[in-house]
Amino acid sequence: MSMNALLRPVFRSTAVMLLLAASGAMLASSAGAAEKLRVGKAVPEAFSFVPLDIGIRKGFFARNGLDIESIAFAGDARMQQAMASDSLDIALGSGPAMAFIVKGSPIKGVAAMAGPPLLLAIVVRPDGPKTAADLKGKKISVSTAGSLTYWLVSETSRRQGWGPKGIEIAPMGAMPGQIAAMKRGDIDGAIMDIGNAFELEKRGEGRILVRFTDIKDFHIHVIFAADKLIAERPEALRAFLKGWFETIDFMRKNKAETVAIAKEVTNKDDDITSRVYDELMPMFSDDGKFSPGALATLAKSYVELQLLPSEPDPAKLHTEAFLPAK
Repeated sequence: MSMNALLRPVFRSTAVMLLLAASGAMLASSAGAAEKLRVGKAVPEAFSFVPLDIGIRKGFFARNGLDIESIAFAGDARMQQAMASDSLDIALGSGPAMAFIVKGSPIKGVAAMAGPPLLLAIVVRPDGPKTAADLKGKKISVSTAGSLTYWLVSETSRRQGWGPKGIEIAPMGAMPGQIAAMKRGDIDGAIMDIGNAFELEKRGEGRILVRFTDIKDFHIHVIFAADKLIAERPEALRAFLKGWFETIDFMRKNKAETVAIAKEVTNKDDDITSRVYDELMPMFSDDGKFSPGALATLAKSYVELQLLPSEPDPAKLHTEAFLPAK
C-alpha cells in the first residue's frame, strides 16, 4: 500500500476536525456577537408585557443582535429601584413612573409603549355596587399608594364630582391578596388587569364595574432606558426598540400565535386570552412617539398623586431619538 493511501484517512479525519472546529468558532463568534440586555417587566403576568416574551420566542430581538434577559418585578417601584442600582438596562413600566426621573432616577422614557389605560378595570363582587355612582364612600383596593391604579380610582372619584377622596382607596399590594379581601367583604372592590377581571366574571366571583376607555390622552405604559445604556450603548437601545415594534407588528397580524404564547405567560385559558387580545391590542403604539396631550395628563397626575410638588417639564423626561425610522 502506498504512503498516500495510508495517509488518506488521516487527512480526511484531520479535515473533518478542522471543519468542526471552524464551525464551532463561527457559532461561538455568532453567540458572542449578540449583545445582552437586561429588561424588566413591572409585573410578570400582565398582557401589556407579553410583547417582550413574544419578541424573545419569535426571534425578533435575536435578529437585531440582542440576547434578552427578562426579569419580572412585583410593581413599578421595585423595578425602578433595580434601574437605579444598575441592575437593569431597560424597563417596561407605567407612565406615572416617569416621575421617578424628576426625583433623580438615572433613566429616561424612550418610547410611548401604550396609550389609553385599557388594561385596567374596577371589579366588585356580584352583589356589589351597580354603577360608578354607587362607589361614593366605598373601599377600593389598589396596588400601592401613588401608583397608576391609585390615580385611576382617584380620577374615578373626581369624575363623579366627589373630589379625589370620594372613594376610599386601600393600597394592598399583590393581586391575590386583594381578590381574597374582596371575597371576604373586607373591601368593596379592586382595580385589576382585565385578564383577572374576565376570569373572575367567568367564575361568577366578580363583576366589571368601571373601565377607563374614555381616557384618551394618556400613556399607560412607557419604555425606559438607563442613562448608562443611552450613553454607552445607544445602538443596542435602537436595536431593542426596532425588535419591540417588529414584535407589535407581528402580534397585530398573528392573533392565534400571539394568544398561544400569551396564555402561557399570563396563565389564562384560550377564551380569556383571546378576549384580552381583542381588548388590549388597540392600546399598543406602533411607533413609540409621545403624545403632548398624554404627557400633559401625566404631568398633572404626578401632582395629584403627590409624587411631585409641581408639574415637570415633559421634555426633560423623554426622548424620541432612538425610535426606529419609518
